[in-house]
Amino acid sequence: MWETYSAFANTDGGVIVLGVKQRSGNRFEIQGLENAEKIRQDFWNNVNNKAHVSHNLLRNDCVRVVPVEGSDVLIIEVPRADRHQRPVFLGPNPLVGTYRRYHEGDYRCDDAEVRRMLSDAEEHSADSRVLSKFSMDDIHIESLQAYRNRFRSRDETHPWLNEDVSGFLRKIGGIRKDRDSGDEGLTVAGLLMFGKEEAIKDPAAGIRFQLDYRDRRSEDPSVRWVDRVWQDGTWNANLFQFFFRVYPRLTEGLKIPFGYQKEPDPQLGNAVIVRRDDTLVHEAIREAMVNCLIHADYRGQGGIVMEHHFDRLEFSDPGNLLVSFEQLIRGSVSECRNETLQTMFTLIGLGEKAGSGIDKIREGWKSVRWRLPTLSEQFQPDRVTVTMPMVSLLPDAAVQKLRGIIGDELQSLNAEEVQALVTADIEGSVSNFRLQSLTERHPSDLTKLQKNLVGRDLLERDGHGRGATYSWSERLRHGPTPSNGPEGSGATPGAVRSGPGASESTPGATEASVESGCPPGQDPALLKIASPARENKRLPPAKMQNVILSLCRDRELTGRDIAELLQRNQDRVLKSYIRPMVEKGLLKRTYPDDPNHPQQAYRSDAPDQRELFE
Repeated sequence: MWETYSAFANTDGGVIVLGVKQRSGNRFEIQGLENAEKIRQDFWNNVNNKAHVSHNLLRNDCVRVVPVEGSDVLIIEVPRADRHQRPVFLGPNPLVGTYRRYHEGDYRCDDAEVRRMLSDAEEHSADSRVLSKFSMDDIHIESLQAYRNRFRSRDETHPWLNEDVSGFLRKIGGIRKDRDSGDEGLTVAGLLMFGKEEAIKDPAAGIRFQLDYRDRRSEDPSVRWVDRVWQDGTWNANLFQFFFRVYPRLTEGLKIPFGYQKEPDPQLGNAVIVRRDDTLVHEAIREAMVNCLIHADYRGQGGIVMEHHFDRLEFSDPGNLLVSFEQLIRGSVSECRNETLQTMFTLIGLGEKAGSGIDKIREGWKSVRWRLPTLSEQFQPDRVTVTMPMVSLLPDAAVQKLRGIIGDELQSLNAEEVQALVTADIEGSVSNFRLQSLTERHPSDLTKLQKNLVGRDLLERDGHGRGATYSWSERLRHGPTPSNGPEGSGATPGAVRSGPGASESTPGATEASVESGCPPGQDPALLKIASPARENKRLPPAKMQNVILSLCRDRELTGRDIAELLQRNQDRVLKSYIRPMVEKGLLKRTYPDDPNHPQQAYRSDAPDQRELFE
């Protein structure tokens, strides 16, 4: 049990239950404890014994005896240790007594993992370390000057602007004197932000430095990326240069509405409406970039990786979270691994110190009703990844798919229940934690909601407690239920309720789903038409266009429907086939005046021309 206590504390917390035996599969048998109170007392004695375990993380209510089926079981709720408590280890030596949880097992951490935890636990920031063997000769002056110009643009009268180059660098934390050792010189932050690339990579700096931006928006699967910014020797790679090279690439071509706000007219004195090209989405992307750079463990493996996909942005950095997922959701808690870097970005208007970064990212994505970003943490190697989907929060095609399977039953679901089912479909599973980021409902209400969907045979649970995830039930995965409509004509388009007595209309199913009683991706007739593409990974373009024409003949299908039927990447199908066919007049848009309409679909009214592109 104690290895599990250490593992839970050093990972993401968990619940230990004594008195229950797990049988084959997922069956549990209550065995009970003969003297539960004595065992609880023994546990408290050991958890408070520093020779046995380094930290007691528990409150009184975290350890309790619970009667179950006439027997007593002992429940121990272990929270995640904060950065100052980790590592939580057994015995006198953290290098041999520290554990982490990996899937369903506890494993002993290696020396490097333990030393990184010990470093994170220190009071001073990791990037404030003085590099006594480095000097101003290791600074890329052009980067520092460009930073200073941005600093000046925010406040031309700031007294730090009166300092010379090294004096200015000292003021912002790039140079420091260690009062314990007497050493003075560049800090890790100063070198990372403004250093020459060869100096940052010098082993004497003790930094693992890798910066990589990859544009993955290629229609050709054999092309790994269409653009890349990395340390290829064509530019001086430091954090300042990287940020301002990559940010324009991440925001280029964003198809979002402009923002508008009232601003005073300096000549007339009255307020005027001004268009803001800088939207909440732009602000969210900047916040995500800065968070990635300031929270990274620059001694960890893998380096900084930012990727741009057709449907999402991904920011990944080495290291672990310094606060729990729950604290991140609540916000207002600022724990930063590299506080000096954080200050440097804040001084030029990038990032904040109020713990509101996650809130800004969420608000930016909410402003355009995109699916809210997700955050994941992995170990061995330690990495944190933020994924920011650029797709609708509740895609019409996903609702159509659900309607095609459960028919009129969709009308009895409220908006949060539909959101849970759609998320489970799109993301593979959904958890209480994920729904907290998508809705305003209390966690206990979401637990009841998920249990209700399990009871209705719409979701099935995997795991227990806080770690439980929910995925589509066998009933949903195996296709539509028998129609409730007359003569088996298929599912009747319904409405999604939001609150008692309220209703919100949703678009009807495509013609194909109404005719066959199932969504297009499961329609036998459409699957037969699409079989040449589904059975051949490399279909000639002419034949692929013939298949698309046949699929869309006298019916409307969304881009997602077509891609699912063809078993191809949706973005590639849109760019390589659908859009050129629209331009040639072979396909017609449902919303011709709004090509990016979220419910856009395509139809072909042309006569049967199966060999049109031969």
